[in-house]
Amino acid sequence: MAERKATIQIDGNSIELPVLSGTAGHDVIDVRTLGKHGYFTFDPGFLATGSCESKITYIDGDNGVLLHRGYPIEQLATEADYLEVCYMLIHGEAPTSEQYEEFKKTITKHTMVHQGIHEFFGGFRRDAHPMAMLCAVTGALSSFYHDDLNIADPKQRVRSAYRLIAKIPTIAAMCYKHNIGQPFVYPRNDLSYSENFLNMMFSVPAEEYKVSPIIAKAMDRIFTLHADHEQNASTSTVRLAGSSGANPYACIAAGVASLWGPAHGGANEACLKMLAEIGSVERIPEFIDKAKDKNDPFRLMGFGHRVYKNFDPRAKVMRETCHEVLSELNIKDPLLDVAMELERIALEDPYFVEKKLYPNVDFYSGIILKAIGIPTNMFTVIFALSRTVGWISHWHEMLSEPSQKIGRPRQLYTGEAKREFSPIKK
Repeated sequence: MAERKATIQIDGNSIELPVLSGTAGHDVIDVRTLGKHGYFTFDPGFLATGSCESKITYIDGDNGVLLHRGYPIEQLATEADYLEVCYMLIHGEAPTSEQYEEFKKTITKHTMVHQGIHEFFGGFRRDAHPMAMLCAVTGALSSFYHDDLNIADPKQRVRSAYRLIAKIPTIAAMCYKHNIGQPFVYPRNDLSYSENFLNMMFSVPAEEYKVSPIIAKAMDRIFTLHADHEQNASTSTVRLAGSSGANPYACIAAGVASLWGPAHGGANEACLKMLAEIGSVERIPEFIDKAKDKNDPFRLMGFGHRVYKNFDPRAKVMRETCHEVLSELNIKDPLLDVAMELERIALEDPYFVEKKLYPNVDFYSGIILKAIGIPTNMFTVIFALSRTVGWISHWHEMLSEPSQKIGRPRQLYTGEAKREFSPIKK
């Protein structure tokens, strides 16, 4: 079959560009040679630009599809655990029983952090934001593992990936403990990944902390449902940083910094703040009217999704998990009452149904994290913990391509044209 071409007509001249097709999704116009003709494309936010070729994650927002390595997220969230998903994202295939056990053993043995990292936290204010600490300490990991930073060596890249997956939960829990003034809790090798994280968060030396199986399963699902989401802002940041040859810890710290923005990783925190603003079930009609008023700037956070125009495939699983957690804990909290009533309205009100403003994964995950007892300033840290495997998988994939070049976006310059400078003394 002949290669498909797209033709651009400019001032009577024709420029032919190849049209490429992937396994699924939109075809793309290859504009890499356009610069030779004196033109670049202009796409603020890169909303219509394919920045890379990837085999990791596929999203069809119109039809509510999210696949990791070809596997539907609904199946992974209910039939696999987070570490299985981690292995799959890094290596491309679901692990065998032997591969899984070896992987789990390796991750478990890497959960401890160097004692020198404990001393880092002494330099942070007690009320430092957990994301500030996570970003700084993640970047500092390269100073402890500097003998294993040859990014051209696939084996060293994978070892770095394993270290990050293992140590970020430990560091995340340390951020929380530092905030509340409690001693750090060492990892336990007899617990699962999610159980270990919960134990490091909530156990204290004076008493034994028993991890609820339902809460541990909910935590594992939150990790899985946030593991990767294609070329979002933070993943693109990691790729761009990695394209310069930066070490993996610096790249993941860059991803943490990008995720920190409220337009990206802060959605579930914003949802909780909105519920606090509403305050009680009785005030919900007032805020529903505000949301329906086109002239009112108020927005219902946690409803609808920028990518998923029909429904968020992660939300169904998260909804079931949310109700399991609330039933297990039997918590009496006005904000949770507000959340459940908002959910009911969104699923029944014609305005929400017609506009497809369904509760999304951020809505449910925020409720679950609050119910578990995790403070809102830790929500984005949990997101970063979950997304670390996605970031490092994309980083590893990018560096596996021999033709990888440093990222260098172009611009449309609208400043002053060339002019003469007058020294200030004149």
